Amino acid sequence: MDLYIPVIALGVLAFGFAAFSVAMASLTGPKRWNRARLDAYECGIEPTPQPVGGGRFPVKYYLTAMLFIVFDIEIIFLYPWAVAFDQMGIFGLVEMVLFIVTVLVAYAYIWRRGGLEWD
Repeated sequence: MDLYIPVIALGVLAFGFAAFSVAMASLTGPKRWNRARLDAYECGIEPTPQPVGGGRFPVKYYLTAMLFIVFDIEIIFLYPWAVAFDQMGIFGLVEMVLFIVTVLVAYAYIWRRGGLEWD
């Protein structure tokens, strides 16, 4: 149990920092609302007109962002494997082949369903 104390302490510290930041921002931040502040921010360009009830982004935008994050994180797992390749031997090779096959099956599924189309 002694090995988990630093991890738990880091989690508590991270949660405390996040809660403190949100609380202080709401207490000390300006309360002036204007039209520019209520507009959607679109990378510094003039925002497109929004419907009266508020605009919605297409679900495709969020799916593309999630796909990027998922595949980016999966590729990050290749680095520790490459560093410790000699020590793991054939077990590490088999595990990485299974991992890459899983990633490729997910990629083929997304490609087949049209998740990578931009239109």
